[in-house]
Amino acid sequence: MTLDVDVRQYNREAWNRQVAKGDRWTVPVGPEVIAAARRGEWSVVLTPNKPVPRAWFGDLKGRDVLCLAGAGGQQAPVFAAAGARVTVLDNSPAQLGQDRLVAERDGLEVRLVEGDMRDLSAFAEGSFDLVFHPCSNCFVDAIRPVWREAYRVLRPGGVLLSGICNPVIYLIDPALEQQGVMQLKYKMPYSDFTSLTDEERARYKDEPLVFAHSLEDQLGGQTDAGFAITGFFEDTHVPGDRLSEYLSGFIATRAVKLATR
Repeated sequence: MTLDVDVRQYNREAWNRQVAKGDRWTVPVGPEVIAAARRGEWSVVLTPNKPVPRAWFGDLKGRDVLCLAGAGGQQAPVFAAAGARVTVLDNSPAQLGQDRLVAERDGLEVRLVEGDMRDLSAFAEGSFDLVFHPCSNCFVDAIRPVWREAYRVLRPGGVLLSGICNPVIYLIDPALEQQGVMQLKYKMPYSDFTSLTDEERARYKDEPLVFAHSLEDQLGGQTDAGFAITGFFEDTHVPGDRLSEYLSGFIATRAVKLATR
């Protein structure tokens, strides 16, 4: 498999399968979560475990929020229940269906758009106050367009909240990692599409395939697009992950669209 594969189509179908399999990021929140959010009691994640500080959001009531590549029936319905006007853009129709399920079940208004996170041409410049972008840009081969488009669709002073995968998590030998040995095997730039042998890639059959993006593109890409990074924290993977015993493999950032560049 090489990069002549349609990455967007491949990962769209893979995420549709993840919904059918009940992957963690495809399971909708329950009615009790929505009821609590309506009372002002809510939290969401950009990374696997650590809740995003509520101070990063400000008051969501009446604000225009874009969940960018963040469908799955989890964050978007919570924002809507908290009083925001919410749009979700995602590549997977099945993932968007999970947001539709919660919206219909709990009487929420959520706009659903199927699309590519690198192309937000469906939205006019300055359409949103907040862009919420959980760890997902590892599923596209280029992320600087994601930052540029997020900047364009935000209003001046608008906020971008992003989850980021530290690229080192993709470079460790997976077989040795299971034995508790953290040894580099792959090098940057890394891609499941081009860095793995056919035999290695077969281990991830039916799963979305990923790209490891450099921190220069992840963090520098935001500042180059015109954002000022005003918040930052690290997070670990799910409990039991061996690499998490050695380092935090995930990053969350809060970035503000400057009024002038």
